[in-house]
This record gives sequence, C-alpha cells and structure tokens, in this order.
Amino acid sequence: MNKKLNIFQQVRELEGWAAIAFSATLLERMLPNYNLFCEVTEFADPAQYRKTLNSIWEWLAVPKAKINFSAQLEKIEELVPDASNFDNYGVYPAIDVAMSMSATILLIQGEDPQGAVVVSKLSQGGVEAFIEASSGEPLESQEIKQHPLMQWEIETQQELLLLLKEYPKGAETCKKLKALATAEGMSNIGIEI
Repeated sequence: MNKKLNIFQQVRELEGWAAIAFSATLLERMLPNYNLFCEVTEFADPAQYRKTLNSIWEWLAVPKAKINFSAQLEKIEELVPDASNFDNYGVYPAIDVAMSMSATILLIQGEDPQGAVVVSKLSQGGVEAFIEASSGEPLESQEIKQHPLMQWEIETQQELLLLLKEYPKGAETCKKLKALATAEGMSNIGIEI
C-alpha cells in the first residue's frame, strides 16, 4: 500500500506539462482496452480516441499548437459506453479510458488540476479490477499487489515519474514517453497492442 500512496502523492505534486505528459503516457497504455471493446461490441469507431490522444501528444510536443480541446472533449464524451448496456467485462476498462481522456483534457484546460491523479488511480484501479475479475474469486489486497500485472503497473508509473524529473519538456521527451508506454506491446491489463 505504501508504494501506491507514494505514487499518488508524487503524481499529485506534478504540475503543468509534466502532469499532462504523465496522463498521456498512461492513456497510451490504456487505449488498446477501448479499441478492443469497440471492436468486439461494435459500440463505436475508436478512431476519435486515437485522434484526441494524438492531439494531446501534439500539444505536449508543440505547446503553441492550436487545438480546440473543448471540441475534442465533446467528441469523446459522445463515445462513452454505458455499462448498463453491455454484459461483457470490457466495458469497464473502456469507461476508464474515457474518464482518463476527459480528465486529461480538463487538466490541459486548467479545470481539473488533479487530472493526473485521476488517470493514475483509474489505471491502477482498472488493473486491480481486471485481476479480480479474471481470478474468478475474491483476492486479498496482498495477492493483488503481488500479481505481475499490478507490479508492472506500479513499476511503469514509478519509471514514468523518474523520466519526467530527468527529461526536459518537449518533442524528444514525448517520443521517449510513447516508447515507454508501448515497449511491452501490451495495454495496462495485458491486452496485446
């Protein structure tokens, strides 16, 4: 639990560009969950989420880029699945992606200064829920913490926090962050990219 609290505390201390870059990197890891959900259920075309995340990366790489994030927010909010309309588990990770995308845009717009913490918690919470759902039985919190997916999630967020302290903001750092997010070829819950 200590590591988890420690991460949330460190994320809470991120500001501006670093907080948004942290959120975008976690979103990059989560996005395949939304894509797979759309593919399986034919709920929506997931391309809008990719476009919006690309806009966030563009804004991070070129902060003077003119992007209408209010319009982006509207477009992604139209594509949030309603859990009561689906009977498959995939709707929950898809909702996590949608909520994380909204939180990141609100962070960019200065409307939610804790947006990065929201994304961090949704990503970790999504991994925890997936571990429980796939085990088929209730697990102790220690068992969840020891699970390889949760260990990977915590390690990734810690590595990301270190990278953001080391590297200056800009396009080169964005490339490194994207590489970190996709290096394993899997989403945060282990779905192949």
